Amino acid sequence: MKEYFYLNGEYIEKEKAVIPIMTHGFIYGTSIFEGIRAYYNPETKQMYAFRLFDHLKRFEESSNIMRIGINHSIEELTEIIKTMLKKTNYQTDVYIRPTAYKAGQTVLTHIVDNPDGLAIFTTPLGNSLELDKGLKVCISSWRRNSDNAIPPRAKIGGAYANAALMATDAKLAGFDNAIALSEEGFVTEGSAMNVFFVMNGKLVTPKPKNNILLGITRDSIIKIAKDEGIEVVERTIQRTELYNAQEAFYTGTSAQISPITSIDNRDLGDGKIGKITKLLQDKYFDTVRGKISKYKDWCTSIYD
Repeated sequence: MKEYFYLNGEYIEKEKAVIPIMTHGFIYGTSIFEGIRAYYNPETKQMYAFRLFDHLKRFEESSNIMRIGINHSIEELTEIIKTMLKKTNYQTDVYIRPTAYKAGQTVLTHIVDNPDGLAIFTTPLGNSLELDKGLKVCISSWRRNSDNAIPPRAKIGGAYANAALMATDAKLAGFDNAIALSEEGFVTEGSAMNVFFVMNGKLVTPKPKNNILLGITRDSIIKIAKDEGIEVVERTIQRTELYNAQEAFYTGTSAQISPITSIDNRDLGDGKIGKITKLLQDKYFDTVRGKISKYKDWCTSIYD
């Protein structure tokens, strides 16, 4: 199977999709990106890109923050992605990564008069975190970057060094992943995903002002939970509150809905995946494969 990537106006084979080593976006992280999943439903033989418009809208918003031009409309980007997926003709779940970057070859840090580049790749992707058993996570010693430093609401390539430090140190310490605090000591999110907690029957998650990415999977789960009659509270959360939560889970394009059963070596509830987590996880996976009619408009069909 040949995989086709998109690079600055051309559809090219994977092996030929390269950039010069002095590219500014590579050496300084001056890039913005989106992570998007497309799910294959073998029953209908259809591929569904999940909330494609919303991801590309956020891509556009990140570009405004970082002063990086995409030079394509959302409609044009949608057609590029659909063309790529059709050319490769995947029969499995895939990950889609559009990246806009500063393409100038210079060691100067500023981006004035620095040209823009656009690359999009797709790749098969299963579960990046364990979904059928609870994750054991820790509170990271690294703090989440703030809105006035490298804003988390924009998906900026260089900012993910922060996530890499958190995830790597957590794994080396024997944990599956981490939860990040702000400089003020409040809960923000996971290393590179949003986080929810079940507290006294309510679904609790940090507020947007707590230096979090405004996650599209996060938004989907909030809507699904409310439709299921679960009260959702967005508020500031202190670290020690987590130790008495009954359930917890990550949300994100890569993480999907990943249950957490232990934080800092303290079991949540009975130490097993909770009922609310499991309910929302099941609803989510039916949603992304186009099986729930009320959420079907979140799914963009790829194959005609």
